[in-house]
Amino acid sequence: MSYFNVTILGCGSATPTLRHNPAAQAVEYRNRLFLIDCGEGTQLQMRRFGLSYAKISDIFISHLHGDHFLGLPGLLSTMALHNVEGAVTIHIFPEGADILKRLMALFCHQTSFEIRYDIIRPGETRVLYEDGNIEISCFPLYHRVPCSGFLFREKPKSRHLRGDMAKFYNIPHWQIPAIKAGADFTTTDGTVIPNDRLTSDADPQMSYAYCSDTVADPRVAEAVHGVHTLYHEATYGDDSEHKAAPRGHSTARQAARIASQAGATRLVIGHYSKIYKDSEALAAEAREEFPETIAANEGMRIEM
Repeated sequence: MSYFNVTILGCGSATPTLRHNPAAQAVEYRNRLFLIDCGEGTQLQMRRFGLSYAKISDIFISHLHGDHFLGLPGLLSTMALHNVEGAVTIHIFPEGADILKRLMALFCHQTSFEIRYDIIRPGETRVLYEDGNIEISCFPLYHRVPCSGFLFREKPKSRHLRGDMAKFYNIPHWQIPAIKAGADFTTTDGTVIPNDRLTSDADPQMSYAYCSDTVADPRVAEAVHGVHTLYHEATYGDDSEHKAAPRGHSTARQAARIASQAGATRLVIGHYSKIYKDSEALAAEAREEFPETIAANEGMRIEM
């Protein structure tokens, strides 16, 4: 099982439909669960797809439109009812924090867990979360209201020590971390053994970017340059391209062009308008520009 994966909880836009829930995704990384956006019905989707409320450590809200935010008060209330412990950090614009504080004061006079607020400023680029393995940052998107994308990027990994070489040269355990970090090894007789003889290449650094909602803008491609998997909104198809930019959205083809400019390995499209009954038709348009495109659907699990 992958230690870094994304579950699509909702990939529709504006209003819930019988086909799609509003925006929400769960990112599982090692033993942590990060939630991105929280449209209506997110807590039900988490139950449906076997994701535990108690594992959520951070919630990232891209912007303050209802289809990305209105499920959050209900989710937090349910977490309180279930006596979830620890702390949850909500990364959100200042107006959203103010609204949420008032709602929680009205509906949940106290919670079993601490709610922390990390305020994102419009247009801001910075690290929101960091541990020894991964860094999560925000960057601007270009919508009708202030909006942020989120980039999950692993830190550089250690090289793999070759067991046969470690045994042959009788490498002390205390020197192993330095060798895995790239150091050479000097034997007791002064012979320097180059690192590439002792180790093999490190595993690749995986990364995931979430871009919804936004017009197609080269600044987005620059912000996520080199990302492995890019989720980019594709609200419209070619038939409604004239609606996209005025409403702060992108077409599937435009999303594919951003993926290409970013040097991404894989594109996932979503945030479909309710006018579309077949997301594969949108994916087909995107594949004409970027072949490695898949159409998001609720319950899809994307392994990095």
